[in-house]
Amino acid sequence: MSDSVNPILENLAALCAEALTEITPLVERVKTHVATLTTVDGRIDSALLEENQYVAHGLSWITTYYQSLSTLVNWHQSLVTNRLSSKLSQLTLQIGFSEYLTQIYNGIPMSQGEFIRLEQMIGNVEQGRSTKLLIENGNTDAARKALVNEIILQSADLTYGPDGLDDEYGMIRDQFRKFVEKRIMPFAHEWHLKDELIPDEIIMEMGELGVFGLTIPEEYGGFGMSKTAMCVVTEELARGYIGVGSLGTRSEIAAELIICGGTEAQKEKWLPQIADASILPTAVFTEPNTGSDLGSLQTRAVREGDHYKVTGAKTWITHAARADVMTMLVRTDPKSTDYKGLSMILAEKPRGDLTEDFPAENMSGSEIKVLGYRGMKEFELGFDGFEVKAENLLGGEEGQGFKQLMKTFEAARIQTAARAVGVAQNALEVSLKYAQDRKQFGKQLIKFSRVYSKIAMMTVEITIARQLTYFAANEKDEGRRCDLEAGMAKLLAARVAWAAADNGVQIHGGNGFALEYPISRILCDARILSIFEGAAEIQANVIARRILA
Repeated sequence: MSDSVNPILENLAALCAEALTEITPLVERVKTHVATLTTVDGRIDSALLEENQYVAHGLSWITTYYQSLSTLVNWHQSLVTNRLSSKLSQLTLQIGFSEYLTQIYNGIPMSQGEFIRLEQMIGNVEQGRSTKLLIENGNTDAARKALVNEIILQSADLTYGPDGLDDEYGMIRDQFRKFVEKRIMPFAHEWHLKDELIPDEIIMEMGELGVFGLTIPEEYGGFGMSKTAMCVVTEELARGYIGVGSLGTRSEIAAELIICGGTEAQKEKWLPQIADASILPTAVFTEPNTGSDLGSLQTRAVREGDHYKVTGAKTWITHAARADVMTMLVRTDPKSTDYKGLSMILAEKPRGDLTEDFPAENMSGSEIKVLGYRGMKEFELGFDGFEVKAENLLGGEEGQGFKQLMKTFEAARIQTAARAVGVAQNALEVSLKYAQDRKQFGKQLIKFSRVYSKIAMMTVEITIARQLTYFAANEKDEGRRCDLEAGMAKLLAARVAWAAADNGVQIHGGNGFALEYPISRILCDARILSIFEGAAEIQANVIARRILA
């Protein structure tokens, strides 16, 4: 796959920085246009936002692309500053800018068959000089071929170029990569095919490695590490198996709820147990008829003396049978009809075993069979007077549940973005290996343009999603509001994971459709990422609201 021409554009960094400046007014024009359609007297009108949902979501995607390109420029500049820039990172910058600029001007895929195009909103827009140069000369066949050549040369580096983080994070990545390659990857596909729970010994080992207490403050038995560290760990675990990467999500959500909304007594009781994995939590929010509309939640909790009695149904509850405590959103004010009457309770329950999934009194459950995202199992739960101690009302005050939950969404969506990056990375790795090992018409698959181009774009988009995720995590670590950045990272990374898995199946051809090949599992796992923690459409709506507000 050698190529005699140097495909890297001259003054690349300056071109990209200038192109970013050129499209800044364009993004503002789109925002102004959508605002005229969706706001009244400077305030968002919900009915108008729903009526103009397509263009509002288009604003979300265009702004996400703009932030992605800005983050990519900063990533590359940090590599230059630290003398880590390479041909691979330069090609990633060039191809990424060229492709995303092209999509901004010609159509961004919000999903299969749904594209947002500028002419639908602000008409034809003339391209700036640098933008035009990058679009016409950046994402060429020669550039994609050269990038894949560099990947093959650096195959020992499974992030395919520097991640831009410091050495401490590199050490964390190495530790968990070794764990995943020894204890997860050899067994993950069998767990998936047999629809088995991830073994208890794996959970215990993860606990010993600190997965469940990673971001819990040291005074409560955790490691007090950053959300960026959480991203690195989650990415590596999800690279091995999304179920393993997701085991920490429930602990992260529970810990975040208790840290942000719990009393001091609740923090002292629950956080050390979560940190050392002596208890496993699960999130119990969604109901059969509410989905993302949590304000319509019906499960009620009635106070009777020193306990609450819970009655209602919950669905899509992950790892419910093996959990010891449920962070449960319930309605404590029966007169309320919106989110204001909701409370969060820490509902203790006995752990299920081989004979019975749900041995708790006045609680039942049935498994929901799923295509992917296995290893923990999904359940629908029923409660009929299920008792919870009144002292386990989070924060000790009713009516705070929805606000408490909203405070966890930043961290949860950042972690979901990291899971998506890990799944995408796994798709890239197995596809690259297959393309190198498999021969057709007398040569390796990797030598065919349509194959190495897929590998190249997978690599570029994974880098973009990874850097956007780290950017959101850093904003969180710096104490800044980052619901917008977290939402963008989750929105983009989920789509990138699905595209990587889908392209991976295509590279495998017929074998990609065979259950014995891991890419079939990766495809199933990737599909859930644009649904949970806020479906892509809900996520785009939330982003649009934040931008317009």
